[in-house]
Amino acid sequence: MSDLSPYTYRHAGTELTGWIARPVGAARAALVLFPTIMNITPAIERRAAMYAELGFLVLVADFYGEPVADFEASRGLAEALRTNVKQYRGRIGAAIAALRDVPEAEDLPLLAAGYCMGGQAVLEAARDRQPLRAGVSFHGLLSTDSPAHHDSIATRLLICHGDADPMVPRDQVLSFWEEMDHGGADWHFHAYSGVRHGFTDPGSDARGSDAIGYDASADRQSWAAMRSFFDDVLETPSPA
Repeated sequence: MSDLSPYTYRHAGTELTGWIARPVGAARAALVLFPTIMNITPAIERRAAMYAELGFLVLVADFYGEPVADFEASRGLAEALRTNVKQYRGRIGAAIAALRDVPEAEDLPLLAAGYCMGGQAVLEAARDRQPLRAGVSFHGLLSTDSPAHHDSIATRLLICHGDADPMVPRDQVLSFWEEMDHGGADWHFHAYSGVRHGFTDPGSDARGSDAIGYDASADRQSWAAMRSFFDDVLETPSPA
């Protein structure tokens, strides 16, 4: 697999820089990788390489179009982006459209995966009826300012969630399940007991937050669940 290469696209007058990871051989599918609130980081670069090794053509999305100095700065950028759900979904959709425009992505099934804020982005894309065959959210936020309409979700979904994540309490989980049922979604929900937010990132423990923590077992299990889920999606004929 080659190193990540920059890929410029635009949304609402903002120039954005995505990063592409290519598989060694022919791609099985094209995958938008939505990063954490910090945008692209070494942990997300590593994940992009891992998805490419599975045979996916990967585009790491750019949420902001500007550098992120630190975690505090990222919170302000994210708040500004997510204040307007239409704007937020537009930014998400721009990344999906950008990947569709990559020549190697022509005729490939479109998938998405995301981490933390990126996990929320995957779910917002499904609510927005973006042309995704499937999406996976890892420790993503489940809340939205615009819940799914009746029978409106066509994207198959896998949600991998830490049950001890204080950012996503159980009442929010139950509300999300009801929303997915109302939206007619084909959804799988995996919850890991005692596991906190950010459980796939080995750097989580260094952040000094009781809300965030790495969990090696949940990391391995969720990755295996994603692989099985995407294999099933790609082996199932697309609806006519």
